[in-house]
Amino acid sequence: MKFISWNIDSLNAALTSDSPRALLTREVLKTIAAENADIIAIQETKLPSAGMNAKQKAALAEFFPGYDYAWVSSCEPARKGYAGTMALYKKELAVTADYPKIGAPEPMDCEGRTITLSLPDLYFNLVYTPNAGDGLRRLADRQVWDQKYAEYLSRLDAEKPVVSCGDYNVAHKEIDLANPESNHMSPGFTDEEREGFTNLLACGFTDTFRHVHGDVTGAYSWWAQRVRTSKINNTGWRIDYFLVSDRLKDRILRSEMLDSGARQDHAPILLELG
Repeated sequence: MKFISWNIDSLNAALTSDSPRALLTREVLKTIAAENADIIAIQETKLPSAGMNAKQKAALAEFFPGYDYAWVSSCEPARKGYAGTMALYKKELAVTADYPKIGAPEPMDCEGRTITLSLPDLYFNLVYTPNAGDGLRRLADRQVWDQKYAEYLSRLDAEKPVVSCGDYNVAHKEIDLANPESNHMSPGFTDEEREGFTNLLACGFTDTFRHVHGDVTGAYSWWAQRVRTSKINNTGWRIDYFLVSDRLKDRILRSEMLDSGARQDHAPILLELG
């Protein structure tokens, strides 16, 4: 099976805007569509609570005509049009979708951050992990999220193998970002967040990219939009992951980033299992 994950930073803008950034985003959607993945996970959709309108649905169907989808958006008391996730899956797949609440601090469970698809032989989970925020104001809540999320994935793993992916908002090791020395107190690279990810892996999960590529450096999935030269200079972070239950790791064929061209922010990531 083949899986793709991408933080799109507004599905609405990608499908309906004609801004230069939206045009770049649609080029990435074409790249994703050409891979013909079985399941595509999208984070940060920023859709309203009612979901897509007719124009957006039609535009999405042009890119992915052979897919159904499950989605969840933020709802009260969370901010409107914030976060949100979507899973597209081939219509022939036998899929049941769940939108779990993991017991995270309010309003994280209402921000549309995770979807789980149940397939006959595995669970597929996608997640948009909360950012620790400016000034690390949300770090304590983020630590609780990490604990609750690890417990949730462990419960799934006790039933059948898990493929999990998304924007985890953490660079796990120093080799996962270009400038570790100056970022130890930055959101996404605090000791607390890195420890949370270490604990998640210790629950029986494998970082598929590191399993395939070892300690390769310079491989990133995100480049800051606010820094014009971040992608040109490859001063990036690897904060997007595919994880699998340890018992699936011998089935990993590919785990890599896809080319997102000139578009800064997140690149799609791909996992293929044999």
